[in-house]
Amino acid sequence: MDREKRAMDKNKIKAFADHVVGDMGSAMGAGLAYVGTKVGLFRAMAGGGPVTPEVLATKTGLQKRYVTEWLKGMVCAKYLDYDPETQTYELPDEHAYLVASEGTDHYVGGLFYSVPMMLGMAPRVADAFIHGGGVPFSDYGSEGVLAIDLMNRGLYEKRFANYWLTTCPAIHERLIAGGHVLDFGCGSGRVSIALAKDFPKSSFIGIDTDSASIAAAKETALQENLTKQVRFECGTTEVLPTDECYDLITICDCIHDLSDPLGILTTLRPLLTKGGILFIIEPKAADKLEDNIHSVGAMYYGMSVFHCMTQSLASGGPGLGTCMGPASMEALTREAGFGHFEILDIKSQTNIFYAVSL
Repeated sequence: MDREKRAMDKNKIKAFADHVVGDMGSAMGAGLAYVGTKVGLFRAMAGGGPVTPEVLATKTGLQKRYVTEWLKGMVCAKYLDYDPETQTYELPDEHAYLVASEGTDHYVGGLFYSVPMMLGMAPRVADAFIHGGGVPFSDYGSEGVLAIDLMNRGLYEKRFANYWLTTCPAIHERLIAGGHVLDFGCGSGRVSIALAKDFPKSSFIGIDTDSASIAAAKETALQENLTKQVRFECGTTEVLPTDECYDLITICDCIHDLSDPLGILTTLRPLLTKGGILFIIEPKAADKLEDNIHSVGAMYYGMSVFHCMTQSLASGGPGLGTCMGPASMEALTREAGFGHFEILDIKSQTNIFYAVSL
């Protein structure tokens, strides 16, 4: 043992110790960022220039002692700038662009919301390592629905119709003229609602097995006055009209979550019209682990363990995991009977897009 200790690289030990502390700092920083997002601190600081804790506490109506400690922590996490002479804090415009921009396609607040939602399940996930099973989606509650909604809302509203779907021009034209669209695993309904606004002649139906998500989707459709164009149903394909087929079926960021991904894809295949496509969005991951060794990969594998994979395993599914990669996706769709598989040329740091057809 002494020889093993002497043989170890002390610089490597120190570097890894620094790395561990850095990871803990990042975890605490993400937690503080969640608080800042939830209680409106980032929003209150955006565009406001330097501010003291007293002024910020008064402006937000929050407790000064908490605000003061939060400001100091966010400076150490390099979210905020600090001026020692004036003892003031500032949210740079470049940072506000990401953390105080709800509703845009560059807002990152949903990521912060996912931190307590996912890590709050860590004890149950650890138990699943020993006993098997997992944590069902419904157990993540309203915070889980909200976190996913915040992560995706701006992207769907700003990019789906005007960028992503333009890579499938024939389908884009069909929807302009008036087509039928199914969003499988619709969650809180943001895809259907966003597309309905851009394609007013088309009709949309979203289905999901989570009743809380469907309730949120129906409420949003009502608020947007889209209930005649968009409808939502709780369940899987059994809730669909038996005589209806679809020009476009979207399945966004959820194939890897499913308890029966092959069965679902096989069921969806005959629901496509001639020339229709299955438009799939998945987390952007490479097929080989060595190509996923970066911060996005680390984030996605964490999300897989604490949310995506565990919910599939909880319902007896295969637990495909967040980072299944394009080769696995192609193999799955071909096994389901689809003849055409294409990786779409859409630029994204976090997502990969597929067009699948008969």
